[in-house]
Order: sequence, then C-alpha cells, then structure tokens
Amino acid sequence: MTEEPNRVHYREPRQARSAATLARVLRAAEDIASSAGLEEMTVAAVAERAGVAVGSVYRRFEGKEQLVAALTERMLEQREEYVAGQLRAAEPSLQGVVDTYAHALLQSFADNSGLFPELLRARGAGALDRGARTITELHRLLLEAAAPHAAGIRRSDPETALDTVARAVLGACFHNSLRPDPATDAAARRRYADELGDMAIAYLLTPDRPRA
Repeated sequence: MTEEPNRVHYREPRQARSAATLARVLRAAEDIASSAGLEEMTVAAVAERAGVAVGSVYRRFEGKEQLVAALTERMLEQREEYVAGQLRAAEPSLQGVVDTYAHALLQSFADNSGLFPELLRARGAGALDRGARTITELHRLLLEAAAPHAAGIRRSDPETALDTVARAVLGACFHNSLRPDPATDAAARRRYADELGDMAIAYLLTPDRPRA
C-alpha cells in the first residue's frame, strides 16, 4: 500500500486504555491551543491538562512539533467525518443536500476557527497540503451526495454547476472563519448558512444566460 503523503506518524496505541489516553492528550492540546494559543501549548501544559505524566506524552510524540501535527490531523479528520455524517442524514433532495452542506461546512469551520490559521502557519507546507486534501474531500462529498438529484439542475452542465457550488460554499465558509467579524453565534450561523444554500439553489435552478 502506498503511504499517504504528509500523513502524521506517531506511536499508535495498541490497547484501549492507551487509545483513551491519546484521545485525552489530543483533547487537552486542542483546549489549550484554542484558548491560549500554540505558544502556551507546551508538552508539560498538555500533560497537566490531560492528567498524565509528561513522559506519557513523550512516549507517543517526539515533541511539540509532532503533537501539533497530530492535532491538525485530528481536527481535519473530525471535520471531514462531521460533514460526511450530516450529508448521509440530509433530506434526499437537491435542496436538502445543498442546505445540509452549507450548514455542516459553516459549523465545521466555525469550531476553533481562530486555531486553524495558526496550525497551518505552524506546520508550513505540510499542513497546507493536508488542508488541501481536506478541501478536496469536502468538495467530493457534495458532488457524491448531490449526484442522485442532478436531474433537477437546470444548468447546461450539471456536474460543472455542482463543482461551482462546492467551491463557492467552501470559499464562503472558510472566509467567514477568517473574518474579524464572523457569524459565530448559532442564530447568525443559521442565517448565513440559509443564505448560502438559497444562493446555491437559485444558481442550480436557473438556466444558463445567453452569451455573445
């Protein structure tokens, strides 16, 4: 099997107890990084927050850099899984899929939104590559979920139209997470996601305009 590029490598737990400890360590790392920033996310601070010995952290990670890499991987994987799960439960219609996609994406980007840019900067090109893989996966999830309902699309090229919608909604949600005044509370997120869904559906149900 070909090794996945930029995949995070650390000591994988072999027992349930060890896996639970690893989950606690990563949760502690995320809590500290989200509330105080990566500078304060030292191995010692993570161990204290997780309630484990410092040596227990070092048995799994070579140091802070590898811990940051694992945290980035964990957060990106969680967001892929969240969006996929939401789409599986979406109302089986074009509107249902698009609305669910907008709401799920906005929620996934809103969680720890201030931490993502810091994580990507800290890890450099490797993190950007991993982030690009997540964007590609989120894009694929919409195309796959909407494919059974493509007959309702009135654009001349439904596949290209869905590709445009995926790019637009992804871009809007990512932009919202980086704005100084993002839609952060639940009501504001719902309104923004509804507007994104309405905009996407209006585009999909509008025939191509005549072009010179």
